[in-house]
Amino acid sequence: MSDREYPSRPFVGIGIVVIKGSDVLLCRRGKPPNVGSWTLPGGAQDLGETCEAAARRELMEETGLSVGALHFCAHVDTIRRDDAGRIRFHYTILDFAARWDSGEPAASTDVSEVHWASMDALEPYDLWSEAHRIIGIARRLVG
Repeated sequence: MSDREYPSRPFVGIGIVVIKGSDVLLCRRGKPPNVGSWTLPGGAQDLGETCEAAARRELMEETGLSVGALHFCAHVDTIRRDDAGRIRFHYTILDFAARWDSGEPAASTDVSEVHWASMDALEPYDLWSEAHRIIGIARRLVG
């Protein structure tokens, strides 16, 4: 059991939607939870780190990319309970959007693969419904 399982408080997660033309950057998770699932780059905010700094760090760690201006998109609350109804996981995720500037992404740290996916053809990636919502907001903000 990780220190994030059965927490005494919510954890702050950070996501970042990077848009390149009509494509969005996706990552395949290489570590639990949800190994093998496609998602947006992101991770946990560190103590003493601003939200924007966390977004930039996670993007660099997972893909090797850096971006210019960040725009706050939306938040997502994910609360998962066990069979007894106890809270097993609780994350408040703050999502940012940015336009791709330059460079080619490469999988690193806790992702096994990165891919530019057409925002008009995301079905094969079996993304969480909230990821679709966040990508739609990001597309309107920076697309």
